[in-house]
Amino acid sequence: MKRYCYGLLLLCLAFAGVAGKMAFAQAPPPQQQPANAAGNWTLYCKDPNGTTSTKYLELQQNGTVISGHFKGPNQSGGVEGTIDVQHLVVRTKTRNVLTFRGRVDGQRVDGVVQGNTFNGTFHDRGGTGSFQGVRSN
Repeated sequence: MKRYCYGLLLLCLAFAGVAGKMAFAQAPPPQQQPANAAGNWTLYCKDPNGTTSTKYLELQQNGTVISGHFKGPNQSGGVEGTIDVQHLVVRTKTRNVLTFRGRVDGQRVDGVVQGNTFNGTFHDRGGTGSFQGVRSN
């Protein structure tokens, strides 16, 4: 009887090992496409010093790589950044670098978020501010 129970236990462990390997052999879920962030954005900002300002981003997108142009009240210049699914990070190439971080939201078309809003925080040498962005095209 002991031998029978021992054999049955080994058989169950072997089956569990094979089943576990089969579970790991499955293909990973498909990676989500990055949101469409290309276009002209108007950012309504609450600056670190408590004032408000309007800033503009013209973004081009190639996969997950972002490029374009920035225009603010006191400076303008190029931008570079990345997008990971809906998380967008854009850094200005200006005298006083600004870094915008936030989430791009909008309706999905063919599984890709068509960004119409971009909300989050930004950092400059004065501290952290917040913004709400709207895409105009």
